[in-house]
Amino acid sequence: MVLPTALIVEDEIFVALDLERILTDAGYQVTGIAADRASALAAAPTAQFAFVDINLRDGPTGPEIGTALARDYGVKVVFVTANPGQIGLPCDALGYVRKPFSERAILTAAAVAAGKEHAAAANDDLVLLNYGVNDA
Repeated sequence: MVLPTALIVEDEIFVALDLERILTDAGYQVTGIAADRASALAAAPTAQFAFVDINLRDGPTGPEIGTALARDYGVKVVFVTANPGQIGLPCDALGYVRKPFSERAILTAAAVAAGKEHAAAANDDLVLLNYGVNDA
């Protein structure tokens, strides 16, 4: 059985490790943790979906990274941020989860991104922006 693959783009290592734990415990394969644009794009070809923070080691590059992941690699993007106003619209992301996040919010977002859940699974923890626009 092939596990859905996830990329974590987060420069705060404890947040990244928490995301990794939540995802791997739920049966997802985390293919990489990236703290900046260069490492995120290098890891992109192995990921089906990505959790992307807005403010990273190289500045507020999350929205640009999200666009590149979605458009150039077909990766489904969910932002994980305390600053959703910085995402900018329109964008190519499925949606966002606010920090601090709950395990339920991350698992719901992962399931929607991996095609395991319908948009009805969204709740106050997961705000959908573009679900079903291009696919799903």
